Amino acid sequence: MPPRYAYWTIIAGGLPTAFRAAVREELLPTFQRIKEKHPDAQMKYFARGKLWESQEAARTAEHRQGARGRDWRPGGDHRDPRQKFVDAKKQRNAAHRKERWERKNAPRRERKPWVRGQGTEDPQQPPRPRGPNREPKPSEDPKPTRPPDEEQPTPPPAEPPERGYRQRRHQPQRRFSKGPRR
Repeated sequence: MPPRYAYWTIIAGGLPTAFRAAVREELLPTFQRIKEKHPDAQMKYFARGKLWESQEAARTAEHRQGARGRDWRPGGDHRDPRQKFVDAKKQRNAAHRKERWERKNAPRRERKPWVRGQGTEDPQQPPRPRGPNREPKPSEDPKPTRPPDEEQPTPPPAEPPERGYRQRRHQPQRRFSKGPRR
């Protein structure tokens, strides 16, 4: 059986007919009957969206065209737009692996002992004093508050609530009328 969309068909009056078959010989009797009324009728092979004179013509055109490579993309440019990011990542990973291998396989005399902050050019800061007598950080400075107005006396602080049993008034439960839900 040929591929799904490859078959022989009869073209009469420049238009395709409904007569189709996988093998040419199956259409020959029908083709002869149509040719009596339509002398311009032709039998053509349909494959890959085109009409061909024969199966061989379709096959040779396919081989001439060649198969698409891995980098073929639909559209204008025919290359993967993400490829530059993939290449950059591969290059970065390769450089990282090379650096790690060189560091691991360096001769013993060239290795430097590990020191915290190694490779920094900044001088070390003196240790900051700790505890309650230290200077506050700039972010810890208290914000200035506005002095109270002399005209208005400051109210005395509120007394704490009394502790103990408070009486509650009984409140009946609310009853909702039954109606349609919204």
